[in-house]
Amino acid sequence: MYLRALKGREKALGPDYISILDIVNNLGNLYLHQDKLAEAEKIYCRALKGKKKALESDYTSTLNIVNNLVNNLDNLYSNQGKLIEIEKIYRQALESKEKAFESDHISILNIVNNLGDLYKNQGKLVETEKMYLRTLKSYEKALGSDYTSTLDTVNNLGLLYSDQGKLVEAEKMYLQALKGSEKALGPDYTSILDTVNNLGDLYKDQGKLVEAEKMYLRALEGKEKTLGPDHTSTLDTVNNLGLLYSDQGKLVEVEKMYL
Repeated sequence: MYLRALKGREKALGPDYISILDIVNNLGNLYLHQDKLAEAEKIYCRALKGKKKALESDYTSTLNIVNNLVNNLDNLYSNQGKLIEIEKIYRQALESKEKAFESDHISILNIVNNLGDLYKNQGKLVETEKMYLRTLKSYEKALGSDYTSTLDTVNNLGLLYSDQGKLVEAEKMYLQALKGSEKALGPDYTSILDTVNNLGDLYKDQGKLVEAEKMYLRALEGKEKTLGPDHTSTLDTVNNLGLLYSDQGKLVEVEKMYL
């Protein structure tokens, strides 16, 4: 059906008409669901190429199509581990949106943040920090310091600094994320509990074992309440506590964690 509709509309309207790009995108989705990854990639790339001509005449009406195509290609390439290709489509989408919007528009910042995530997965930590800091500055300006997207980026910076061994900077980010999230969401929201657990990891790395235990216990109590005792995230925190108690030589407490 998609092929029939595509052939008919191409004949009537030309290959780069906006409604045709929708059909091409849907055809790519079909191939993806059928596990025909090569065909899906070919179709998505064709649609992404065609949207450039459409964008030249009408940015705003075509950007939703661009978003869908970028997301679809992102999913496709992520499943295949094609990080270079993911970076390429992010860059293309960023270029298109920067022509249509101001540099701190939310849709642009989301792509910049995704680029930061991608660079982190590639081990490009300097580039990661640059993307996250750009995102954070603009999120704070556009949304405020206590908005969830802003706080997620603060937490991402904390994780990045922790991975780099910049523990003072990491603690600053985690505490900022925790304070803002508690204000906006309440003390037992799952993303807050993840930040609390991250602080526990950080304090453990710093040798602050009392503070680490305090964070882990808070995270565990909150996760058991909101997620249940058998949730994987809850069990991760149980394991963290077990390892901490083992390092402290508290063998009775270790046994309690693992039984």
